[in-house]
Amino acid sequence: MHKPHSALELTLLNQWQRGFPLDREPFAAIGRSVGVDASAVLAHYARLQDQGSFSRIGAVFAPGAGGASLLAAMAVPQDRLERVAIDVSRHAGVNHNYEREHATNLWFVATGRDDAAVEQLLRTIEADTRLPVLRLPMLRPYRIDTGFDLRASQSDATGATHWAASRLALADEPLAALAEQGLPLVERPYDAWSRQLGQPVEAVLHTLQCWLDQKTLSRFGVVVRHHELGYTANAMTVFDVPAHEVDACGEALAQVPGVTLAYQRARAHGWPYNLYCMVHGRDRASVRQTVAQAVAQAGLRDKPQATLFSLRRFKQTGARRFAHHIPKTQGAPHAHA
Repeated sequence: MHKPHSALELTLLNQWQRGFPLDREPFAAIGRSVGVDASAVLAHYARLQDQGSFSRIGAVFAPGAGGASLLAAMAVPQDRLERVAIDVSRHAGVNHNYEREHATNLWFVATGRDDAAVEQLLRTIEADTRLPVLRLPMLRPYRIDTGFDLRASQSDATGATHWAASRLALADEPLAALAEQGLPLVERPYDAWSRQLGQPVEAVLHTLQCWLDQKTLSRFGVVVRHHELGYTANAMTVFDVPAHEVDACGEALAQVPGVTLAYQRARAHGWPYNLYCMVHGRDRASVRQTVAQAVAQAGLRDKPQATLFSLRRFKQTGARRFAHHIPKTQGAPHAHA
């Protein structure tokens, strides 16, 4: 675990999780607000990225903006878990892969350009591991926001998340691929995207701003790695809620400070749960306390439920729903996974 070494570095990570400047020289703009020059800002960001404090500076797309993804889970015999986890993680379409405390112990997110690509990925994993995969697609988001104040012990933000109003146009997907991958750490990073796309930089910046205005993007900015910054406890609590109650319960979860993710997912054979709630914190005790508050506030005490703390993180990278659109004519900009 690496913590920021200065107040300036914490500011660089914290303040620009949202609202990262859509400016020809964004690092100079940030420098002016914190009293240092662009080269110093870039040097700090490069060091923070190299030490794993953040994965990228880029886009977090709203659910439904494009591509396809689903949460998947497997019940893996303990003596095979590490080997199976390695097999699952090697697939580019797997962008999160965790061991959790449950008989259904391996949890990962599968992404692809469309539903068929995701299904093919899951069938390949089943064939390779000779184990069934639970498919748990999202039916409705209530809250999806892991950009929270890093000075606190856990998130205290609340609010609802909605589906993107419309899917990205095919012509916009090459820019989406770059935005998903992350900005290069250079003085004029949008110019680099402009050259790769063969578009004027003004058009690139205009499209990004339109995506924010239309809520196609949830946010554009620094995507921090919470575990490396001390948020080492995270728990996924799942509930079995009757269909006529699930929206009210999910909407209530979205208003609980500390709940970073809440959504309805499809049930699967042998997995009766349809409402999910995620809490990130610095220790298990505080996470358990927040989960208890969420359960009470959302009226979920009498619902069948289970809390699955994460044990091991096998893989954590950004989603790559649009990666097939990365322009091949020039090298992709440097960015850590």
